[in-house]
Amino acid sequence: MEKEQRPRQVVITGASRGIGKAIAATFAAEGAALYLCARNEFALYKTMEELQTRYPEALIKAFPADLTNKDSVMAFGNWCLGQTVPDILVNNAGAYQPGAVHSEPDGLLESQLAINLFSAYHLTRKLLPPMIQRRSGHIFTICSIAGLQAYPNGGAYSISKFALNGFSRNLREELKPYGINVTAVHPGAVLTDSWGDFDNSQGRIMEASDIAKMVWATSRLSPQACVEDITIRPQQGDL
Repeated sequence: MEKEQRPRQVVITGASRGIGKAIAATFAAEGAALYLCARNEFALYKTMEELQTRYPEALIKAFPADLTNKDSVMAFGNWCLGQTVPDILVNNAGAYQPGAVHSEPDGLLESQLAINLFSAYHLTRKLLPPMIQRRSGHIFTICSIAGLQAYPNGGAYSISKFALNGFSRNLREELKPYGINVTAVHPGAVLTDSWGDFDNSQGRIMEASDIAKMVWATSRLSPQACVEDITIRPQQGDL
């Protein structure tokens, strides 16, 4: 990977596993400075140590936080700004809970919005002012194909992802004058913990590294180019 004189400053939420961890590894390989967040403290520090061992040239720091809680989001944002101004923010924290609008448990919509939408909304607002002042940066938000097309049993999860897509689209329009790129990433099925013991020996669904590679490649384009949306699905289509 191409090296830069100054390591890129990269903030990633939901970084202890799955897509977030794969994105962290891809940026660590270029020697970036990473500021990672996840709810599970043990898993987060284990990921930090693993990546630091694999990529000793990278600077990797971690801050455990439950991003369903606004105060925790603010604490993580303040921690990041106390050390750097991000070049790249990856809003990846999220959770999947299936359900149908007419029958899902009371409160599911609120909890899905808290982790899938409000975490990205509040953290982005916290980190943006110095990025706007500097007039550069790139914000990636990991959305979902569930935010592009409704499907049975999508319920609160799909609603929250439609809202997250709307957040990213509005942000894109707002930040054009400030030289900050905004990209919404819409993955289909990816082999993460959400799929449990799914047998992927036939390569039916994607690897987390597929999403990470697309994010990294998009971040390397010239400042005058902005990929607004990335939609990536399994080769054989959605499940």
